[in-house]
Amino acid sequence: MKLYFSPGACSLASHIVLAESGAEFSIERADIRAKTTESGADFAAISPRGAVPVLVLADGEVLTEGVAIMQYVADSVTPGRLPAPGTLARARLQEALNFISTEVHKTYSPFFRGLEGAARDAQMALLESRLALVEARLGDGRAFLLGEDFTPADAYLFTVTNWSKGIGHDLSAFPKLEALRARVAARPAVQAAMKAEGLI
Repeated sequence: MKLYFSPGACSLASHIVLAESGAEFSIERADIRAKTTESGADFAAISPRGAVPVLVLADGEVLTEGVAIMQYVADSVTPGRLPAPGTLARARLQEALNFISTEVHKTYSPFFRGLEGAARDAQMALLESRLALVEARLGDGRAFLLGEDFTPADAYLFTVTNWSKGIGHDLSAFPKLEALRARVAARPAVQAAMKAEGLI
């Protein structure tokens, strides 16, 4: 398998899940603005949407969308690691992944387009409200989003909340989230993925 990524982008979550799985895979950096890859390939030909992550499977099939990639990798490489399809536990994982995708990830995105003034203040308030929901979920003392076990949802949440620093957002109002982030950051697979992307 080969993962196309952009350093520190949402593709980091897929990179972490691949590293956690123990699968054999390679990575290649994609310049999503120039639409080229590190080796000079036309990234638009690999991913017509021009976005990361992109996972190219051994048979040449191309899979996009981080939520799909993370679940595919976990299910195909480490069967039984995730809750079984059709169970409430699996629905809870999908619930968490979708919440992060639509309510957290997409709330960070506008900051990268140069928000200023009242628009920035309103977007920051929206981000704070979304992170407050995560903080409340962690209020029962659970180690990770879904309980005591690390899942792709934790990789994804860790990845997008890394962006707080870049937008000048202080996470200290969310101590339980910060503690979860520290637990995720300490995992060897997370360290390996971040090092490979030049983030540490």
